[in-house]
Amino acid sequence: MNFSGSKLRRLFGIRLGVLQQHSPRRFEMAVACVLGGDEGLPSVSIVTPSLNQGDFIGATVESVLKQGYPDLEYIIQDGGSSDKSLLCLHSYGERVDLRVEHDHGQADALNRGFARSSGEVLGYLNADDVLLPGTLRKVGTYFRDHPEADVVYGDRVLIDASGCKIGDWVLPYHDGMLLRYVDYIPQETVFWRRSAWERAGGKFDADFSFALDWELFLRLQATGARFIHIPCFMGGFRVHAQQKTQSIFSVNGKSEIRALRKKYMPTSFLERLQCHVRHIIFLFRHVVMLRFFN
Repeated sequence: MNFSGSKLRRLFGIRLGVLQQHSPRRFEMAVACVLGGDEGLPSVSIVTPSLNQGDFIGATVESVLKQGYPDLEYIIQDGGSSDKSLLCLHSYGERVDLRVEHDHGQADALNRGFARSSGEVLGYLNADDVLLPGTLRKVGTYFRDHPEADVVYGDRVLIDASGCKIGDWVLPYHDGMLLRYVDYIPQETVFWRRSAWERAGGKFDADFSFALDWELFLRLQATGARFIHIPCFMGGFRVHAQQKTQSIFSVNGKSEIRALRKKYMPTSFLERLQCHVRHIIFLFRHVVMLRFFN
């Protein structure tokens, strides 16, 4: 059964993959309770690749700085914005590590940013998305208390251009085999250890412009990284007309997805069948969770 179409997803009550789920609603996300103090928290480096997102970059930066994380390095790599982005970014002064220089796309911008980072834990936030309150402390605390974890991620809230909630993605669990077929991981909620990053090559693949995050996740997994899903909302994914997710999917997205599936999908018929069955079970569990969530 093919669950890729939005109409089928809505028919079965599946929200994963659906970007517009209901009419805009104002919302305030409560800060999740995090047990334990700040002692021993790892240093965190976040990179934001920026180019002409002046309408949203201020909210993005504020969502990071207001985390109040005790050991945070925030790097912004701007490709030479011609809108109001730089005026906004310069207003933060030394609170952010801003560099403005021409790059060769998002992957190159991220690689330039991470090359000058120093944190033990890494993550990136696009210039139109946001972190939800308390996310960094939850992430840092989890990494501190669970040395076996290499990559952690949470659930996402979908927001529109004005910051209103238009949906959410609630994930039932992490499935490493399923990740080889489809990427449900909300990128803006993902953080990984530097050690895992270095084992996986320490850079994004510049050949990818749409699925560069999925390519990294698959490479991290292939080099032994252990993924953990933390069941709480950690990021806000902004849905708007100019976003890359919608604008370049038909240009590069489909071909990149096919290439990754060809490289990482199981080769035997039985393994492929198992992967499809696991996909159906995963989505079924997601729908069941939504009944309790709502």
